[in-house]
This record gives sequence, C-alpha cells and structure tokens, in this order.
Amino acid sequence: MSGHSKWETTKRQKAIVDAKRGAAFTKIANQIAIAARGGSDPVMNPTLAMVLEKARKANMPKVNIERAIARAADKNAAAMIEETYEAYGPAGVGIIIEIATDNKNRTMPEVRNTLSKNGGRMADPGSVMFQFARKGVIEIKEKGEEILLTALDCGAEDVNENEEGTEIITEPTNLMKVRQALIDAGLTVENAELRYIANNLVPVSEEDGEKLEKLLNAVDDLDDVTNVFTNAE
Repeated sequence: MSGHSKWETTKRQKAIVDAKRGAAFTKIANQIAIAARGGSDPVMNPTLAMVLEKARKANMPKVNIERAIARAADKNAAAMIEETYEAYGPAGVGIIIEIATDNKNRTMPEVRNTLSKNGGRMADPGSVMFQFARKGVIEIKEKGEEILLTALDCGAEDVNENEEGTEIITEPTNLMKVRQALIDAGLTVENAELRYIANNLVPVSEEDGEKLEKLLNAVDDLDDVTNVFTNAE
C-alpha cells in the first residue's frame, strides 16, 4: 500500500475545526440518513454504527442525530443519494469526490464550478478511479509492535503508525469484521470508514501543492461533499 498524502493529515485537522463551527454536522447528517435506510438500530446496522461513531467524535448533538435517522423513514422527505465524481487538480493530480445529496442537479454544478474556480476540472468516469483502491480504514488510539501484531491477527491487510495512533487497512468487505475484532481485543477504535487510497502518490511542487490544498478545501467545504481523496503526495 502506498504512503499517505499530506491532504489526509490536513483533512483530519480541518475536520476538527469544521465540527466546532457546525459545518461537519450537515455532512454527517446526510450520511446518517443514507445509512439508516438499512435500519435504525446500529446493533443490526453496522454501517449506521460507523457513521454514529463519527457523529459522536464530532460532538454532534443528539437531537441532530435523531432527526437524521428519522429522515430515512420520512416518506415526504427528498430521497438521499450517494455519487462519486472524478476530477483533476493542479499538475494533473487525480481527485475522487464522494457526495450525498437530495438533489444531484444542484450538487453537480456546485462541484464543477468550485473545481473550475480553483484550477481543477471534472474528469470522465473511469479516467481517475483506476489510480485508487477502495479500502477499509480503521483508526485506533493505541500503537506499538504488540498492537501491530494484534491488528494483523484481527484480519488487517496493512498497518501504519502515525502521530495520533495506528491506522489499519482492510479489504472493504472485512471492515466491520476487523473493527469488531479490534474492539473485542480491547482496543479503542476512533474511526472506521471506507476510503479511496491512491495506488501511487504523485509528487507536486510547493506552488502546485498550495493551489491543490486551496482547491481541496473549497470542494470539501461544499455541504453535499462527504469525502475528498487525492493521489498527491
């Protein structure tokens, strides 16, 4: 598995700021509404359990969470859909954008315009996606050699230590199984989600890196955008 892009670290830091000002709540609420279509009980719906974990980490108010879950059962509410867009940024780096929206005719132009205004452009389907792999990513507080071995025993495909703890990579279909095995082993799961991970990172100059970060932040600030991934180093 390739290394981690600077954007992933920046995004984690930005998420903390976003949560404080409430911007993250809309994004998480959309994800909850979609996940809750599979059932409102997180014990029976592991996808919902993962999103609720993210909501609690962002200190999302309980009333907001309950409203988002109820939205899934409201036949009068506009249906939420998920889509994935592909794009190019400065220096031709690849970008994957995940959205959750009740009106893609609103969201697509917003994403397209934001890319265009910040030096990027939409890409044809499939032209960027092949540069990434879909993986499960679990973040835990603990780290050390013993933790690495425990994670591998739990079914992890790859394990990487960072400043915050340990990041565990799994096959998408094994994400929930490995997550539960880590919890059963007494480890503290901070986050678990599916991500697009670059097969190879593309080096960019400092100037292009600044332009790219501005673009990624602008796209990530859109309410309907739930995740942004890049293969920039």
